[in-house]
Amino acid sequence: MEGLTVFADRHYTYEDYLKLDDRRDYEVVGGKLIVVPRPRPRHQKVIGRLYALLENYLRRERAGEVYPDVDVVLGEEVVSPDLVIISAERLFIVEEARINGAPDLVVEVLSPSTAKLDRKDKSRLYHRHGVREYWLVDPELRLVEVFVRGERDWNRYGVYDEEEVLSSPTLQRLEIKLQEIFEG
Repeated sequence: MEGLTVFADRHYTYEDYLKLDDRRDYEVVGGKLIVVPRPRPRHQKVIGRLYALLENYLRRERAGEVYPDVDVVLGEEVVSPDLVIISAERLFIVEEARINGAPDLVVEVLSPSTAKLDRKDKSRLYHRHGVREYWLVDPELRLVEVFVRGERDWNRYGVYDEEEVLSSPTLQRLEIKLQEIFEG
C-alpha cells in the first residue's frame, strides 16, 4: 500500500500486536502488520471538530459514547479508527485498554497514505464484523460518504459536501453542518 509500511512476511495477530513496543502506531488487518503514519494537523483538526459535535450529540441524547484513536479488536485483527461510536446498549464492549467488538459507527478521515486501506481492507473488515455505519471523510474534497451495512456489502446512504447537513441512519436526529467541520 502506497505510503504505508506493511509487513506481510507471515500472518500477524492481535497477540503479536500486543508485543510491539517501539512507539510507532500499528494496525493488524488481514494478517498484515501495518505501520500507520502520524496524522497531519488538518486531519487532526477535522477529527477534533467531528469529535466535539458527536460528543455533544451523544451526551444530549444519552445515546452512547464516542472514542478517538482507540484500539478496536475484531477477532485476530486490531485497528485504531479516527473515531468510533458505541451505542448506550452496547457499552459492554468497551474495556479498559480496548474496544472488544464492532462499534456501531466508524469514522475514518482519509489521508493520501491511508485512503486505499480505509476504502478497501478496513472497510471489508468493518463490514465482516458487523459495524452498522461507516463514514469516509475526505478533507481534500470536503466530502463525507456515509455507508450502511447491507447483506453482502456497504450500501451508500449519502454523500455530503461542505454546503450540506449530514444526517445518520444510526444516530437519530443527528445533524452536522459540514461547513463547521471543513472551514479554516
